[in-house]
Amino acid sequence: MLGVIGTKVGMTRVFKDNGTSVPVTVISVAQSKIVQRKTAEKDGYYAVQVNFGSKKKVSKSLEKKFKDNNAEKGYLTEFNLSEEEFNYLVDAKEITLHPFSGTDKVDVSGVSKGKGFAGVVKRHNFKTQDATHGNSLAHRAPGSIGQCQFPGRVFKGKKMAGHMGDRNTTVQNLEIEKIDLNENVLLVKGAVPGSIGSFVKVTPSIKDGAKLSLEPIIDEVINAVPETEESVENNAETATAEVSKENLNTEADKASDVSDASTEVAKEEPKEAQATEEAVKEETKEAKATEEAVKEETNAAEEKAEAKKEDKKE
Repeated sequence: MLGVIGTKVGMTRVFKDNGTSVPVTVISVAQSKIVQRKTAEKDGYYAVQVNFGSKKKVSKSLEKKFKDNNAEKGYLTEFNLSEEEFNYLVDAKEITLHPFSGTDKVDVSGVSKGKGFAGVVKRHNFKTQDATHGNSLAHRAPGSIGQCQFPGRVFKGKKMAGHMGDRNTTVQNLEIEKIDLNENVLLVKGAVPGSIGSFVKVTPSIKDGAKLSLEPIIDEVINAVPETEESVENNAETATAEVSKENLNTEADKASDVSDASTEVAKEEPKEAQATEEAVKEETKEAKATEEAVKEETNAAEEKAEAKKEDKKE
């Protein structure tokens, strides 16, 4: 069954619309890349191997597997899949929270907190013996652990004192309060096994019969297109009408600009004609002035010549 690997961030609470407080566990889902795919033809079953976490040193074979799939060196886990789930992940490179968007309940597996060596009262919820009435040093003792000569032994599985915790534990039927696809965060109602920072595996609830949403995002977009064909046609018609109106407005603006330019040209033409007439008048005045200057020079030259002639006669 397809699932995700996440890190237990801690516990907090959320408030519903009616004001009730709900304790939740925050699980940050890791970006698990698929490093190996197993098929029924080659391996006898469908599955994917994904990486999570980080490690400094791994074996050479695993290092090559991580390097070939551009994945960070870390731990490996495997999800056994159905053929439908395997086909859903054909083109996928990572496992995300998207399939859980339509799921209400999940099972969370992890390694429980280690409690060390614990007695039967803490480990198996035994009742304590009498605190008084002659009881001496047997307040939390387990009591009898077997029978007499027959069978003459302690049955296997007898509840006794021993190591407690630090075991693979699964909590079933936990409700999903919120899924944040952007931040890859999952809020689950109640407590989950493990300490803060430990890894947990989240899968759809078996008892509830929850199923994942295996519809890809691309299909949702494609399916949404036929529903909006009429709206697209209407939008196209409105767009063409708006374009035609804009074209008419632009043509009218161009025509008005042309008319304004022609009037300005018509106004500027007489001004230019006046300017040319004034320039011609100035040129004629200059020509007359030059002619007068030439005449004065010729008169002065004639007077000098006559004066020289008279001087010679004398």
